[in-house]
Amino acid sequence: MHDLFHSLTLTGSVLRDFEVASRREWLTTNAIGGYASGTIAGANTRRYHGLLVASLDSTAERHIALSKLEESIIAGEERFDLSCNQYPGAVHPQGYRFLQSFAPWPCPTFQYELPRTGRLVKSIWMESGANTTYVRYEWKGAQGEVLLEITPLVCWKGYHTEMEARAGFPLGVRGASGRVEVQLADGVLLTLVLAGATWQPGGDWYYRFEHLRERERGYDWHEDLFAPGCFRVVLRQGHPLTLIASLNGEPGDPEEAHRGLLGRMHVVRTRQPLAQALSLAADAFLVRLDGGRRHTVIAGYPWFLDWGRDTMIALPGLCLSRGNLHRAQNILKSYAAYLNQGMIPNRFPEGGGEAEYNTADATLWFVNAIWHTLKAGASHNFLLEMWPVVREIIRWHVKGTRWSIGVDTSDGLLSAGYSSTQLTWMDAQVEGRPVTPRWGKPVEICALWVNALRIAEKMAALVGEAGGDYGRGARAATRAFNEAFVRADGLGLFDVLTDSGPDASIRPNQIFAASLPFPVLRREHWANMLRTVEDHLLTEVGLRTLSPSDARYRGEYGGSPAERDSAYHQGTVWPWLLGPYLHVRRRVFGTRAGREPLLEGLFSRLTEYGVGYLPELYGGDPPHAPGGCIAQAWSVGTLMEYLVPVRTSKVSSEDRGT
Repeated sequence: MHDLFHSLTLTGSVLRDFEVASRREWLTTNAIGGYASGTIAGANTRRYHGLLVASLDSTAERHIALSKLEESIIAGEERFDLSCNQYPGAVHPQGYRFLQSFAPWPCPTFQYELPRTGRLVKSIWMESGANTTYVRYEWKGAQGEVLLEITPLVCWKGYHTEMEARAGFPLGVRGASGRVEVQLADGVLLTLVLAGATWQPGGDWYYRFEHLRERERGYDWHEDLFAPGCFRVVLRQGHPLTLIASLNGEPGDPEEAHRGLLGRMHVVRTRQPLAQALSLAADAFLVRLDGGRRHTVIAGYPWFLDWGRDTMIALPGLCLSRGNLHRAQNILKSYAAYLNQGMIPNRFPEGGGEAEYNTADATLWFVNAIWHTLKAGASHNFLLEMWPVVREIIRWHVKGTRWSIGVDTSDGLLSAGYSSTQLTWMDAQVEGRPVTPRWGKPVEICALWVNALRIAEKMAALVGEAGGDYGRGARAATRAFNEAFVRADGLGLFDVLTDSGPDASIRPNQIFAASLPFPVLRREHWANMLRTVEDHLLTEVGLRTLSPSDARYRGEYGGSPAERDSAYHQGTVWPWLLGPYLHVRRRVFGTRAGREPLLEGLFSRLTEYGVGYLPELYGGDPPHAPGGCIAQAWSVGTLMEYLVPVRTSKVSSEDRGT
């Protein structure tokens, strides 16, 4: 594991260049939806950055309580300010100039080399299951002791917003010495603890922090933060100190929390460095929300919560490839409890409210995840619990459910939506209009439907019920699929079948016709489809969402919300699609699929954005700049599923083609 940690450690000039270091971000999480995150440079560049971003038990809504710490080391007559902030026209202080290394694992760790003085090691982690962050300081230097000064900058805001200075905030500050309590709002108490420290009361506002990534994204980008006072403590060599910031009343033991962190770390047994790294990243996405009642997957950090589609696509890799069968079963049971009209939710709104059932594919991916979990060795009781759920899903889809989702009786394929809807994963809208209209019969929806029927047929047999209707439906839909979707020009598959004719856009969705457990595309068409994907869509970091030969192609992702949404699925590269692509390539060419350089290249890019993680997306054109969320669940999950195949149990083996 040491070699893995070393390969992901940043050193040298990359740390001391503000433009470079401020675009590399770190992340640590607490297993209930909260997190701490910032840049390696130390400057907060997003409204989402903070040392304590809390997930409230009742709603899973995130609020930021502690934005950052202004830290200084005082040694004799010398003072070293270690923080960093972007203000209008100035970067101050410039503590990144002292950075010698940064490592993301086992927790974000910074090493500062202070001239003529010594080295400070700072580590940040969170307590699992609690809105508590720990920041540990360890001194290693020629001088046996130094003075550590820490000014906490606090706020209380929804994490999608910026904090503005206001009268009456906070409601109160009380305490002395090593423990201070800041009343951020009614019922919200931030406790700050630094053993052995003195406390100097303050009360100043720090104005006009600039969040550069928010400016690039077309949002408000200025923030004010409040300094309630300052801790001062002697930091001695061999005696590390830990600052605790908590919204959980009496803070826990930092060392116990750190041992828990190390205990949760799991590196899969493989020589593949990318698989090892992603197995560490996977744990950040597995959470329990609503006071621990709902097991789920965070779709991405810093701004997504859980989405049904993302959860089901990521689940096999995040859970099963890492041997966490029990967690997979709990997630599936949690979603099954919300089944309504044969659909699982795609989204649970922040702050509470009714679950949203606005997707054609999340439920079908749910059935797929159930099958993977059964194959991995799930209990017979799990099978008995899930079978009525799957049966109800099939019944509603045959009958017809929300959003005109239902089987076309003329061919057995699944149709979904109408002109104003966006029900597939390509769901961006600008001014209420779909950017990628895919209503009708999308290729991956039909492939997922056939798989759902085949899975229902298999499950029926396992529980001793008749499943002939499911099998007949699958065979009929398979025939119709191959007759309707295969292009005569050899360029793979059509993307959508509509009343006005097939959509010939070259998109990656066709890959699922051969990547799913039960391939719907006949084997003789696999090579053509794969060649089309490779010729038009394959990049070193994922698959483009549209061929560059298309006039609608957008090679760069960035700008205002409308500009980003216009490019979101119109050429932007998504790494989550690499897993299904590589799976098809393995099926076509065998285990020696010849894509090791691609995997090695991806590993090298784990240190360029969210350090240690794969992002949501990349730009379509070289150099394929990373963008979107710094850490995305399905980017990690689908590659883990490919890199660490799960040993199949006796339930069934997947089909090898039709």
